[in-house]
Amino acid sequence: MTSGRAPKLVLCVIDAMAPEMLVRAAESGAAPVLAELLERGSYVPDCVSAFPSVTPVCAASIVTGFAQDEHLIPGMNWYSRSEGRYVEYGSSLRAAQRFGIGRQLTDTVYNMNRAHLSADTPTVFETLDDAGVRTAGTTYLMYRGRYRHEPQRDTPLARALAGTLARHPVMGPKELFYADIFASRKTGCRSTLGMPGVRDRHSACVSAYMVEHDLFDFLLLSFPDNDWHSHKRGPESQLTSIAAADVQLARVMEASGGIDEFLAEHALIVMADHSQALVTDTIDLQRDLADLGVAQPEGGLLAGLAGALVGIGLRGRASSETAVAGHEAEGGHEAEGDGEGCDDVAGDGSPSVPGGAHSAAARARRPDAGEVEPRIAVCPSQRAAMVYALRLDERDAMRASVVARAASIEGVDLIAWLERDAHDEPVEAVLRSPARGELRFAPGGELLDARGQRWRLDGDPAAIGASVGPGNLLTNPEYPDALGRVWSALQCPTSGEVLLSAAPGYEFVDWGGAAHVGGGSHGSLHRSDSLAPLLFCGIAPPAERPGQWAIRDVASLVRAHFEV
Repeated sequence: MTSGRAPKLVLCVIDAMAPEMLVRAAESGAAPVLAELLERGSYVPDCVSAFPSVTPVCAASIVTGFAQDEHLIPGMNWYSRSEGRYVEYGSSLRAAQRFGIGRQLTDTVYNMNRAHLSADTPTVFETLDDAGVRTAGTTYLMYRGRYRHEPQRDTPLARALAGTLARHPVMGPKELFYADIFASRKTGCRSTLGMPGVRDRHSACVSAYMVEHDLFDFLLLSFPDNDWHSHKRGPESQLTSIAAADVQLARVMEASGGIDEFLAEHALIVMADHSQALVTDTIDLQRDLADLGVAQPEGGLLAGLAGALVGIGLRGRASSETAVAGHEAEGGHEAEGDGEGCDDVAGDGSPSVPGGAHSAAARARRPDAGEVEPRIAVCPSQRAAMVYALRLDERDAMRASVVARAASIEGVDLIAWLERDAHDEPVEAVLRSPARGELRFAPGGELLDARGQRWRLDGDPAAIGASVGPGNLLTNPEYPDALGRVWSALQCPTSGEVLLSAAPGYEFVDWGGAAHVGGGSHGSLHRSDSLAPLLFCGIAPPAERPGQWAIRDVASLVRAHFEV
């Protein structure tokens, strides 16, 4: 480790924190710790999220340093072609019920990390574990590491979960505290299944314990409650929830004696994964595409969860939020995989997780008499959506039909798809705005974007609000890093054939019929929910800073700090 640099590093992710709200909270005095960090550190106000800008995709990008064309997590809700089923990470309670709450939690807690996240994209936990760095993590969607952790059985709630859903070990960082399911040691901290309003306090409690007892060199500290608060009350309400996160960050620092003592021993990165935009209207894509034959979800595992909780007085609370691991009702859980389903034995040799590719609950429901035979799968991810063609022999024709329909749906801002050659190889991507025209693009060429990537364009850049300036520099303030993010999403083998981005103010209704009208949401390509703050103290920035930071750049900062 380079001398003069704080030996330890904390990566603090405040879910959905908007750059402008961070600054307002700091300037108003509501967030004094963050204000002090802004004064002392380096601040990036426009770090670009993934697309779709939803928590599962973003979390995978943050911990691996790759986009989804490599890490393979495509959305909040997606369709597994290999298993013939939808994967749902917790868009809402009603969506989870449609697919089966047990199924959703199994995908979120187990399959997202050990089956759906690509084994070819190591997490920062795995990289640092291999280098002998002491790693730690609080409740976060992505936790994959090299250390085995058994489910907790020390409370009635933990025993109920361990006897039903959370029956198997996971591989995580050396110190792992994941809701009340996994805890590498006793700390006296409780999360009550990761219920909103409790999750930040639980993260701070276990982190303060670890600081006090010198248990880590690297800690991923997750504060997810800001996202839930923003979904419910709107992005303008973040002043309150950022202030609450600031209190918990102060609590962690107090375990060292205060901010000065903490920063003397710890470098710190504070960031968000995305922002949020106000929702005033909805798009019901399942209804609008119904006559094309939309595959319906198959539920069936709700009873197992409800039965496990009824005897310990938590059934009503569980039915109010789908909360294990945090990020409920936003879509903050995710999973997928293009092959290794939950029937597989995990890499740690633990038993397989029930309800996989051959489970009745895992399959899309067969149509009843008189219903249209399923030909597409519709996957809303808040302010983004994907549509999958279920029959390879009609993929191109079905894609064309979906594109034509989507262009006439009010609230659809951008439509994206890949054009392929006779050998099924991608030739170019297409971005179509129903209002502004069409742009075709592919990597290579003379145009240079803000991240230093070169592109070949055919069409009008104004279709995505872009322009070409001196030196063939492509600028795109309304849709930051649009070409790179869309190309990665379309190249992801687990993504749909057609990707949709909602216009400002609109959200796609999830499979439970839920949306966040009057509150906030995210997922689109638009700047309103695609830009996040990035703040670092005591950590050396790269010698060549990117012209446009992205959330996936953070993993390289972490690895470079530990010289691995």
